[in-house]
Amino acid sequence: MGRRLSILAALAALTATATAGAAHGAVTVIGGGMAEACSKAAVAGRSDERFEEFCDIALDTEFLNARDRAGTYVNRGVLRMRRGEYVRAISDFDLAVKMKPDLGEGHVNRGAALIGQKRYADSLPAIDRGLELGVEEPAKAYYNRALAHEGLEDARSAYFDYQKAQELAPDWAAPTEQLARFSVTTRTVPN
Repeated sequence: MGRRLSILAALAALTATATAGAAHGAVTVIGGGMAEACSKAAVAGRSDERFEEFCDIALDTEFLNARDRAGTYVNRGVLRMRRGEYVRAISDFDLAVKMKPDLGEGHVNRGAALIGQKRYADSLPAIDRGLELGVEEPAKAYYNRALAHEGLEDARSAYFDYQKAQELAPDWAAPTEQLARFSVTTRTVPN
């Protein structure tokens, strides 16, 4: 009974919040149940462990098609990544990609978790693959790829990825803030 009450309280708190913008791409799962609650928590920018319980219950008890099961792993991974639990998050993203290799969010979020571990070079193939497959929020993928390029001291590539993120999501402040740090100059190349 206590667990049910804490889940209901967490659901009420989730329903009352607005969606937050972050560089993590959640997967929308609909149809009711705990998988949808897990999805809403990930989309809303939550990180509290109590919201991860929704994902656990959905994975343990709900009948989910392959996409929704993989999406629930991605969403649980996003919740874990927000708390800095990169190893556990990567494990979830790996499960999602194994189950549904064409789910771009699994790849992009795996890349984001690798960036969290400062494994910048390792993150690029995952993010690139996610972009190839398509994601619901490509601006976040370009933003994360820019972070990886910066970690690899490739300012030129980082600049262009921040610029692409800004172009795709002009109302999202993060890419604009990053671009403000850059100064672009032209130089004449002798013949």
